[in-house]
Amino acid sequence: MAVDVVTEIVIDRSCAEVASYAADPSNAPEWYVNIRAVRWETPPPIAAGSRLAFEAQFLGRKLVYTYEIVELVPGERLVMRTTEGPFPMETTYAWQPIEAGQTRMILRNRGEPSGFAKVGAAMMGAAMRRANQKDLANLKRILERSE
Repeated sequence: MAVDVVTEIVIDRSCAEVASYAADPSNAPEWYVNIRAVRWETPPPIAAGSRLAFEAQFLGRKLVYTYEIVELVPGERLVMRTTEGPFPMETTYAWQPIEAGQTRMILRNRGEPSGFAKVGAAMMGAAMRRANQKDLANLKRILERSE
């Protein structure tokens, strides 16, 4: 069973501001509920081919996985993918201007669990949706409070 979770939020900041902050992996521990640390495996700045190791806590377990940036369209879209472990994942950020100074950010996580992870795919999808909603709410709070 594939997992495909899409969440979105409107942030009262320009696309350039939202994309610049969200696309910088060094900021991930600030706004992601489950991300504890990010380590660059390739030199910054972020670009297609960049590799980053993420340390996360999810469903009570410590996870360490490496994402590779597979697509980057500054201010519009970022796609990163991991092929490691029992739950290979692709994460997409998309930013869309809506009104003056407002941005719709869409966060999509999708993957095809294998082995034991297949059994809990529905539960993982629900947990991801809850976490993603918290993540986007954190991002909105951080960006809207900064001047």
